[in-house]
Amino acid sequence: MKETADLPLISVIVPAFNEEALLEDHVLKLCDYLESISDRYRSELLIINDGSSDSTGKMANSLAERHDRIRALHHPRNFGLGQTLKFGFVNTQGDYVVTLDIDLSYDVNHIGELVDKMRESNAKIVLASPYMRGGSVRNVPALRRVLSILGNKFLSIFAQGRFTTLTGMVRAYDGPFIRSLDLRSTGMDIMPETIYKALVLRASIAEIPGRLDWGAQNQYGAARMSSMRLMRQVLSTVLSGFVFRPFLFFIIPGLLIGAFAAYVDFWMFVHFLEAYEELSLKAGQSSFSNAFAIAYARHPHTFVTALLATMLAAQLIGLGVITLQAKRYFEDLFHQGSTSLKELRRPVD
Repeated sequence: MKETADLPLISVIVPAFNEEALLEDHVLKLCDYLESISDRYRSELLIINDGSSDSTGKMANSLAERHDRIRALHHPRNFGLGQTLKFGFVNTQGDYVVTLDIDLSYDVNHIGELVDKMRESNAKIVLASPYMRGGSVRNVPALRRVLSILGNKFLSIFAQGRFTTLTGMVRAYDGPFIRSLDLRSTGMDIMPETIYKALVLRASIAEIPGRLDWGAQNQYGAARMSSMRLMRQVLSTVLSGFVFRPFLFFIIPGLLIGAFAAYVDFWMFVHFLEAYEELSLKAGQSSFSNAFAIAYARHPHTFVTALLATMLAAQLIGLGVITLQAKRYFEDLFHQGSTSLKELRRPVD
């Protein structure tokens, strides 16, 4: 049997913002679970109080004083999920880092399942996905469920369909990898950002079936998401799609407008031929310029629309090509910079 010090260390990060109603109960559940896997893993639990205005901070400190594996960290004000997770990452010591919602909408057993999958697959990130085969969603309001499904489908398209969940927070990370990853997001868009940058670095990413259930939090009667935060999440999802494949935001509209321009151009040409044929019947009066002038006088909207649509399509497609080139430059620089930084951080023998 391995000595305790030889066991891998799991760092569990749970962000908390105004969670006094459920914090203690759920942290104790987490501690009980971590104790149940102590024969396989050492563990530490980081409660990140993100500037709560209620007694969440005091409760976190009290829990940390009573339990050796708990550490309480605090933001002076609410900075958002992204900044909270980054603060948590740099303060972890684990071989593996697991992020989990304090509301336990994903049950505590996901911790061991995520880490086991990571060790089995040698992945750098493992996602818990309720939308893959074997996953489940329960007690989630219909609007939230539909928006989540559509948002993840949307991002999956821009991520080339590799994953079924890109916005979920319940994940396991390779500890050294996530601590070395340069992340900029301060909000919920940090979730797709970590996936995107991991893909740039050619890191392996895996998924396991997730079990999403709001039953545990609903018993406390707290509304989990305001309409303003909901709209912010929708906007964040759209912007994250832009990050994955920004050129598609220009290329696809450009091609659609180009198809419309081709249709209008066809009718512009038909009107021109009609005018030219009419002039050709009159001896000595047929010319391209006269035919064009007559056709334009009769159908000015067709000519103007054709010109504007063709110009707009060309501009959008051109922007798409430029954006694609810029994206490739960024990915090359990010990959090179991350590799160089990793070499600099490597201890010298």
